[in-house]
Amino acid sequence: MISGLLTTLAGSAWARATLRYGVTALAILLFLLALRRSGERAGRLAERLETTEKANDVQRQMLEAAARRPRDRNELAQRLRDGSF
Repeated sequence: MISGLLTTLAGSAWARATLRYGVTALAILLFLLALRRSGERAGRLAERLETTEKANDVQRQMLEAAARRPRDRNELAQRLRDGSF
């Protein structure tokens, strides 16, 4: 009985058209969901890149400051006397 009903529905023109439009709508929906997910992923990657760039910038500034530091106590005293510290 069920197989006869399914055969009748599959054989009718309106059922095929409905199925065709349903499959098309499902494909479009899945495409949009995949597009949204890839956009979220790209946003997370951009945020991670920005955070990494900030961390690298801070580390570079620290290294530059360490390169300019006084080498010993005498150089520190000389800088303090000169006012260049």
